[in-house]
Amino acid sequence: MSQLNNQPPRIAIVGGGIAGLAAAHRAVELRPDCAVALFEAGPRVGGVLSTVERDGFQVERSADNFITTIPWGIDLCKRLGLEDRLIQTNPAYRRTFVVRRGRLHRLPDGFLMMAPTQMWPLAVTPVLSPLGKLRSAFEYFIPPRQSEEDESMAAFVRRRLGREAFDRLVEPLVSAVYAADLERLSLLATLPRFREMEREHGSLIRAMRRQMKARPKGASESGARYSMFVTLRDGLTSMVEAIAAKLPPDCVRLNTTVERIEREGNAWKIETKSPHPKEEGGYDAIILATPSPVAAKLLAPLDAALAAELAAIEHSGTAIVSLGYDDRQIGHPLDGMGAVVPAVERSPILAVSFSSRKYEHRAPDGKSLLRVFVGGARRPDLAEMPDGELLPLVREHTEKLLQIRGEPAFVDIAHWPGTMPQYHVGHKERVARLRAMLAELPRLELAGNAYAGVGIPDCIHGGELAAERILKCF
Repeated sequence: MSQLNNQPPRIAIVGGGIAGLAAAHRAVELRPDCAVALFEAGPRVGGVLSTVERDGFQVERSADNFITTIPWGIDLCKRLGLEDRLIQTNPAYRRTFVVRRGRLHRLPDGFLMMAPTQMWPLAVTPVLSPLGKLRSAFEYFIPPRQSEEDESMAAFVRRRLGREAFDRLVEPLVSAVYAADLERLSLLATLPRFREMEREHGSLIRAMRRQMKARPKGASESGARYSMFVTLRDGLTSMVEAIAAKLPPDCVRLNTTVERIEREGNAWKIETKSPHPKEEGGYDAIILATPSPVAAKLLAPLDAALAAELAAIEHSGTAIVSLGYDDRQIGHPLDGMGAVVPAVERSPILAVSFSSRKYEHRAPDGKSLLRVFVGGARRPDLAEMPDGELLPLVREHTEKLLQIRGEPAFVDIAHWPGTMPQYHVGHKERVARLRAMLAELPRLELAGNAYAGVGIPDCIHGGELAAERILKCF
């Protein structure tokens, strides 16, 4: 489709999180003459990405780094001129702890998310019972599933590694990433490579051992692949600010809620609520980079079936309590990146990140910064619990776990209710249906974490792809 009179396309982007920002930036990058308007209901752009610097502490209030095995986060940083500000995790602390009966134990070296790369650390770990270890080792001999159908993370792991390995190792690791109910979490929409390992090699253990032969010797990471994560020295807000600085003047409309969208011929019209009302006129294309429930509400008058599919994507939420202490107050050496807590421990805590061990610049000398994650599908009420109730609860469990004495020198609490989409079994099929339905609404795109990945690079990629597809229409 060509643009009438060869006029630059007018593109409306609803939602100023990282996906919406990436979409706006990519549109301007590819078509500097296009007119982009980005509407953000809140007082700032960046969505959940927010960095706080206070009293010598640097706190990321949501995600605190991003993975480099997919290129889109790194590529954007390069294009923004931020490449020299990227830093890796501290190699001295690339290990994870897991809680068993209220005590921290090292996750077996080489146990990466849901499969061991080394058998000896698994054989001697106190995290599993002798029977649990035997059942996990037996995975080598279990034949692969032939069906192509999706299955829950819990069903897959129990089938391959047994119940105890699921409860004590895999469930806490995966829950710390997705804040999800693993009985419903889709394997194919989250960690499909493990199904591919099963299919190609017949066993996760066999697949991981073959892969590890190609890796450098001496690697002893466990849990997440920490060497593959980076952050920005000045905080992730610096990426948000760098994107915003690249956008045209008056592109971003803060405190502006889009209340309605509609089609008028070949154009899109939007109605907004803002302290400073302004006639927006028509747009040639629109990108909804909002949470899927918001997109569902906006699209309901246009396509009820599409709106219903969007509304069916459930969301959980978390709260993150950041605590700073003097090192002398902490009995545990914090000799790792953090700890995950299995659901069977009946703790309100999902995970504790040793934030200033991951990245040393995040706390002053002689102090340590912890980030404690609560809520998710396990305890959704905690995402919205008042600070006066949440802080004592989190402190009680954290201080007991890490042998901490005395008051924290620093406290920050961030609430993120309803921000983590739940990729339940069948999610990939739902997204395919959404894409098919979108084809019936020309020059409309969706972006955000509800569709094809919850990480920062995934959201960047989704926003950029949405902009690229829109620009192909002109």
